[in-house]
Parts: sequence; structure tokens; C-alpha cells
Amino acid sequence: MTAPARILLADDHALVRRGVRLILDAERDLTVVAEASDGAEAIAQAKEHAVDLAILDIAMPRQTGLQAARELSRILPDLRILMLTMYDNEQYFFEALKAGASGYVPKSVADRDLIEACHAALRDEPFIYPGAESTLIRTYLDRVGNGDRLPARPITEREEEILKLVAEGHTSREIAALLVISAKTVERHRANLLQKLGLRDRLELTRYAIRVGLIEP
Repeated sequence: MTAPARILLADDHALVRRGVRLILDAERDLTVVAEASDGAEAIAQAKEHAVDLAILDIAMPRQTGLQAARELSRILPDLRILMLTMYDNEQYFFEALKAGASGYVPKSVADRDLIEACHAALRDEPFIYPGAESTLIRTYLDRVGNGDRLPARPITEREEEILKLVAEGHTSREIAALLVISAKTVERHRANLLQKLGLRDRLELTRYAIRVGLIEP
């Protein structure tokens, strides 16, 4: 018999992890061997355990699932990745693909679609959960028909990291220590964020971070 696929499960809510783990461990060919409560811990666990698949919640403290996925795709290119999210938004699907993931599964349908998504990811195939397929295709065709491109990322990965930490309430000095950069560099990035996004202050940055799923309300 083939050994079951080894899975890393990352979500900052212990109850969600427990429920998802029950779904996964009920399958003979899947087993959860590591858990994490944020993106940074997920990266550390993936390095420590020989996992085949990482299932990452999008909105987590310190580092989001998308940020962790980008890093994991760089350092562990053979690792398969799935995103788990509360947000039913086609932009997350495209962001997940760009980050190196096979797609995403909304938590609301995880009990129905997660196993199929895991098998697709392990076969290195993209996964679109059934409820989103027609919407995604319609949105894509509308954009192509109008001569539009897919929306570009408005900020850099580093700016996204800083935006998330600012929205979580960290000071410039704390962010500098976390990212191993100077406080002056943090301030420069913060000023660039305000200018790029057309925002005025920390409160508006926080609202924007909530809107795009970097932090939960």
C-alpha cells in the first residue's frame, strides 16, 4: 500500500483546525502530521516535517496564508499548497495561483469539497470548488471580452507584509524588529502604502487590510 499523503494544516483558530483534521484523518490516503497557528509557524513546520501538502488559511496573524504560500513555493517547490478561506472572492483564486497554490476552498464547503481539493492538489492540478466555477469563468470571459487584464497587485510583497503588521497594531519599531529592517525603512514603506492606496492614516490602512483579507475584522 502507498503511504498516506502527509499534510500540514495551518489556521489560527484551534476549533477550525480540529474540524478540518477530523475530515482529513478520516481518509485512508491522507494524514495530518503538523499544525500551525500562523503563516510564520507554517513555514517552520513545513521545513521540519516532510509534508506533501500544506493547507493554509488565508487570514492568519504575523503572515497570511498567501504570504506563507509564496515563501513555501520558493523554498519547497515540490510542496503542494491549498488555501482555506472564509472569503468567497475570485481575486483570492487568482492570488492563490500566483502564490503557488492549486486553488482555494471556502470553509463553508470544506466538509464537502476539501478531500477532492486535496486529491487535485496532490495530482498537481488546479482546484476550483463547484460553486465558484461558473462565476470565475464568467468573470474571466467578461474581462477578456472587454479587453481587460486581470487586476494587478497594487502593492509589493514587502509592502503587504508591513500593511498587515501595521493593521495588527504593531509600532514601526516592532515591525522593524520582526522583519529585520530599520524603523526608517518601515516608515518609508508606510508612506508609500498611503500614497499608492490613496489612504490617509493607520485607521484607513486597517480598513483596507480587512477588506482585502489580510486580517479578520
